[in-house]
Amino acid sequence: MNRPYLSADLRRAETVATVIELAATHDPTAMTTGQIASAMGVSQGALFRHFPDKMAIWTAVLEWTCGELNHRFDVLPDSPPLTRLEAMLAAHVDFVIEQPGVPRILFGELQRAGDTPTKAIARQLMAGYRARVARELQSAREAGAIADTTDVEAATVLFLAMVQGMVMQGLAVDDFTAMPVLARRLFGLFQQSLGASPCA
Repeated sequence: MNRPYLSADLRRAETVATVIELAATHDPTAMTTGQIASAMGVSQGALFRHFPDKMAIWTAVLEWTCGELNHRFDVLPDSPPLTRLEAMLAAHVDFVIEQPGVPRILFGELQRAGDTPTKAIARQLMAGYRARVARELQSAREAGAIADTTDVEAATVLFLAMVQGMVMQGLAVDDFTAMPVLARRLFGLFQQSLGASPCA
């Protein structure tokens, strides 16, 4: 059966979505272009009309991931720094639950030896995330919402470790559904550790 015509942009977007969907149940590092093409109902030749090689597919997947997560952070409403940080955490958790293949892909890329275009994008995503968290914590300290002795750099690492720890535990049991409740509990402890004021 012939597949309906899709523009090049739509076909690339379909490929990205297919890779992320497959990664939820398959090892991303072992995934083949044959598997991707089969899941899409196209030939490998058709796949390579839109991507020159497998690395280009993975680069598109990482670029979409970076853009989508940053977009979810960008559209969060203006609010006090700690409220915004909690909203960022909730947005990240929702993203992982909706796209469970993403953390498998990201962790797989970060474990690659040497430098690759995809690993560079993953690092860029993490650096941008770190900068966002640090800005909110700096603002919270300046506003008196957390202790004025707060080590912002260390608190930033603690926040990211909290996120990554939840994701790793979800990967270990292949179930992310407990993350929203756990995220709220952990963020409460995070605030306490920073000496957050009751009205923060």
